[in-house]
Amino acid sequence: MLPVVAIVGRPNVGKSTIFNRIIGDRIAITDDTPGVTRDRIYGKASWLGHEFNLIDTGGIEISDAPFLTEIKAQAEIAIDESQVIVFICDGKSGLTPDDRVVMNMLYLSKKPVIVAVNKVDNLNQVENIYEFYELGASEVFSISATHGIGFGDLLDSIIDKLPEMSQEDYEEDTIRLSIIGRPNVGKSSLTNAILGYERVIVSDILGTTTDSIDTTFLKDGKKYAVIDTAGLRKRGKIFESLDKYSALRAMQSIERSDVCLLVIDASIGIQEQDKHIGGYAVDSGKAIIIVVNKWDAIDKDDKTMIEWTRLIREEFQFLSYIPVAFVSALNKSRIQTLFPLVEKVYENYERRISTSVLNEVISDAMLLNPPKEHNHSKVKVYYSTQVASKCPTFVLFVNDTECMHFSYYRYLENRLRERFDFEGTPIKIILRKRK
Repeated sequence: MLPVVAIVGRPNVGKSTIFNRIIGDRIAITDDTPGVTRDRIYGKASWLGHEFNLIDTGGIEISDAPFLTEIKAQAEIAIDESQVIVFICDGKSGLTPDDRVVMNMLYLSKKPVIVAVNKVDNLNQVENIYEFYELGASEVFSISATHGIGFGDLLDSIIDKLPEMSQEDYEEDTIRLSIIGRPNVGKSSLTNAILGYERVIVSDILGTTTDSIDTTFLKDGKKYAVIDTAGLRKRGKIFESLDKYSALRAMQSIERSDVCLLVIDASIGIQEQDKHIGGYAVDSGKAIIIVVNKWDAIDKDDKTMIEWTRLIREEFQFLSYIPVAFVSALNKSRIQTLFPLVEKVYENYERRISTSVLNEVISDAMLLNPPKEHNHSKVKVYYSTQVASKCPTFVLFVNDTECMHFSYYRYLENRLRERFDFEGTPIKIILRKRK
């Protein structure tokens, strides 16, 4: 499990720009992907071989809250979820009373706090940072999110303060399941139904589950560990309104799993946040099954399941390769249909393709539909190889890494899916310039 770094600060100090610059191009899903409309508040970053997860608390909207209440709530989120906090201040507007209030909160957390003064765009403005030492930080960094100035020193300090994170001690052949979804869709009930007994407290009150709970069990001779996603913490109405905060909590369970069961409430229907959370699972490269829960709560005929499947394919266009299951966790009906799907998508998630067969498939695909010129060049693939499973990842050695259009990535992915069974798992295609 990777350590978490949180970005905190007043509105308009550049938090989201700093987030995007640190994350860079490591976000898997691009804006061209149909069906993905979420704002990203959580991503994986790396610096000098060290990886960590980054939270942009500025992406978490807190409606109907005055400014100071909002920033304090975001600070609480950072304190709860992170191991290192980066407090962003504005070098142009200077130190404010609100900065002092928030800094006092952060210090009380006893977690490392780094002060970064943004909008220091040239050398003449460097002296603007000196007043921020009044906040009591041992280090104050001047940065420019617009021009990328000062990020090396800031990231060095972040890496220096990151703790060593423990690894889960699961046996190698254990399939790790995470139960993810919006609050109150029946995640805890589904966990209980899978396990066959009341392992987790079940309640209709949002935020009952406060921590991820791992339970290992055997099923038909196979080893499983099920992770029940932590829900919203009960901190009053301000947190209960935060769908994005719920997605943030889900991310921690997603990262620790192999297969994600994305739970949807059949009695309410598909919500935008269902797609957001599914997108996070894809970003993390996890196998996914969509589980339509509370199937007992709706009127059905012989066409209902077909209509629901069609609707899911329309709403989750970026998850067209994902199987769908229909269950009632409350009545424990159709739960037995889940495990064959879990075994299948996990097998596909681990799948490896021999180099010779892979090169044959890529070559045939490019002959059948030659790539068009992109960025004044046409891509040539010299060699292909699979470099990872869990999620299957393929490297194509090419003449130019910038000359393949997004649509051609999708075309090659579709050809691989036609030839090999990758149902339930994302796959990645990476271009690398041949030396």
